[in-house]
Amino acid sequence: MSSITHMVTFTLYAGKDTAEAEAFLKESAEALAVIPGVENFQVLRQVSAKNEFDYSFSMVFTDQAAYDAYNEHPVHRKYVEERWEKEVSRFQEIDLITHGKNI
Repeated sequence: MSSITHMVTFTLYAGKDTAEAEAFLKESAEALAVIPGVENFQVLRQVSAKNEFDYSFSMVFTDQAAYDAYNEHPVHRKYVEERWEKEVSRFQEIDLITHGKNI
C-alpha cells in the first residue's frame, strides 16, 4: 500500500520569525496533528533563498481514504476557514504518493 505525503508551503501576512508567526505555527500544529489519520506532522522553516515561501507543514496519510477524511474533518474545515484563509498570504500544496522502495 502506498502512503500519501501532503505538504503545504506558505507565507504568512504576519511575516517570518515574528511572534505572530510562531503562535500560528504552534497553534496550527496543535489543531491539525491530532486529527485522525494524520501521521508524522511536521512544521518546517524554509532556509533556502531559492524558495519564495517561508514555512511548510508536512504530514503523511496511510491512503487516499485517510487523506480525504482529513480534508473533510470538521476541525480541519474550521481551521481553514478561521485561521488559514485569514493569516496565510500565499501557499502551494504538494501531494506525493510513495513510489516503490525508498532509495
